[in-house]
Amino acid sequence: MELLSEPTLEALCQAYGLYAVFAVIALESMGVPLPGETILIVAGIYAGATRRIDIGSLIATAAFAAIIGDNIGYLVGRSVGQESLRKYGRHIGLDERRIKIGQYLFLRQGGKIVFFGRFVAVLRAFAALLAGVNRMAWSRFLLMNALGGICWATLVGGSAYVFGNRIEHLATPLAITLFLGAVAVIVGATFYIANCETELEKRAERELRDPAGAVNQRSGRAPIIE
Repeated sequence: MELLSEPTLEALCQAYGLYAVFAVIALESMGVPLPGETILIVAGIYAGATRRIDIGSLIATAAFAAIIGDNIGYLVGRSVGQESLRKYGRHIGLDERRIKIGQYLFLRQGGKIVFFGRFVAVLRAFAALLAGVNRMAWSRFLLMNALGGICWATLVGGSAYVFGNRIEHLATPLAITLFLGAVAVIVGATFYIANCETELEKRAERELRDPAGAVNQRSGRAPIIE
């Protein structure tokens, strides 16, 4: 569950600007359940509508926060290992099911998951932690993480800025249509991700029964992922 509401995020952006953006995104990237993408969107719209935040500085701040936070999350994951994550992960939303899914994905598509995970709500908060737990090579992680963070900040922040820049010129019916369209996309994406999680759980359960591909449960250590 995310800890901050959208009105709170808007107030934080108005009061603290880029500092609030950096703090929320960095903490989310470490695994804290905060709405990092939402504050980037809110800040982008605020920047476009008021010009009180420079869009270049916003994108750079968001990308830097994502990279720094993810690397801290990676180090934490590498330190705690599989056993500790299974024991305490439920407190941050990482139950046994999601841990298995993460293990399954990282053993097969580690670099892609780090890059594209920045664009998916569930993976954005836990991709770095799971990469560390599953012992993905740090050099590979850093490259894909930096690319993902920069692309994510540019696309999401830039799109929100353009929307904020144009919103005052939109007629009310068009604004309502765009809003309803955005809600429909978000709801559809939520159901799609939920279905994907169910399918991935089945695959993980099936394939991780193979000792050659599974984590050593006694040691809690995973094979190194390139």
